Amino acid sequence: MIKRQAIPVFKELASQFKAVALTGPRQSGKTTLAKMVFPKKPYVTLENPDEKNLALSDPRRFLSRFPKGAILDEVQRAPELFSYLQQILDEKKEKGLFILSGSNNFSLLENISQSLAGRVGYLELLPFSIAETESTPDYSGNLYDQIFFGGFPSIVFEKTKPRLWFPSYIRTYVERDVRQIKNITSLHLFQRLLYLCAGRIGQQVNLSNLSIEVGMDYKTVQSWLGVMEASYLIYFLPPYYKNFNKRIVKTPKLYFYDTGLACYLLGIKQPDELMHHAHRGALFENLLITELLKNRFNNGDRSNLFYFRDSTGNEIDVVIDEGKYLTAVELKAGQTISGDYFKNLHYWKKLTGQKKGFVLYAGEQKNAGINDFLVENWKMVKNM
Repeated sequence: MIKRQAIPVFKELASQFKAVALTGPRQSGKTTLAKMVFPKKPYVTLENPDEKNLALSDPRRFLSRFPKGAILDEVQRAPELFSYLQQILDEKKEKGLFILSGSNNFSLLENISQSLAGRVGYLELLPFSIAETESTPDYSGNLYDQIFFGGFPSIVFEKTKPRLWFPSYIRTYVERDVRQIKNITSLHLFQRLLYLCAGRIGQQVNLSNLSIEVGMDYKTVQSWLGVMEASYLIYFLPPYYKNFNKRIVKTPKLYFYDTGLACYLLGIKQPDELMHHAHRGALFENLLITELLKNRFNNGDRSNLFYFRDSTGNEIDVVIDEGKYLTAVELKAGQTISGDYFKNLHYWKKLTGQKKGFVLYAGEQKNAGINDFLVENWKMVKNM
């Protein structure tokens, strides 16, 4: 069993709120985590047809079976429960009574906001972080293995082959989660959009181009991307444009929550293919940005990650907004330090007056002598 980094925050939330909402991608380990932290609580999944039918037809009787609380998995499948849960939570004094788990962020949070606002703490659990992956058997420490296999426990811990696991994952996701969020009739076109997104990792979202390639109208593509985001397939990194007089790009950039899934969609069959692959740099960037996101979610924090780009093409891969100051981070997939790595950091320093910035790259050498900008190995991201 891998000890998840989110355990302390999970326990703290349960000590402060009467219920905790545990969300994240399908198969990211939510059920395992909930059972490990709360082994004495009854576990019920509403993917079980009998349990779902009872919850829908007689929610009072369904909940009466759990006077001391329970872990309710995929609870968004029975929205009728939330109004009755409100009454139970208001009458009880105990903290951490119910754990509400689900892989559909939109539906779960919508129901909570309508009925349980102020009564529920939130924790988002993504697939394994680099630090968690390091605890798995036979961890190689190789960058390309980290990108290729991603962080889903079934692949990293149980050693299921990606070429066998991801097709089933996508099929389950499309046939269950997508239809649950939105009545999408053309699943073929939806899958096509998913594959097209994999080819646009690290790029600014261009809805017009996507709509042309998919063969759907602009608003439909925009809606479908929202579905992918709500079900934790893709992530939009917002631009940072505060306090600038220059023309700043305000379009978000697209990334996947798991690089293993992205590799599968791109048709990458082995880790060593990444060494010369056209998307190597984008996938490297995706890995580190998602890792920064995992660090924040595992600590119960919101994302403070942005990117910066102006109309003339000057760009910073990641801007970390620390409140009083900003940290600029450049992500470089090369293994040899080059002066070009620091060009945008110099521009950022001149533009903002902020001196804190460094480079994360794929090499092993550390260097602190190039105009005060640090260079660190990519694994340092787990400490950021």
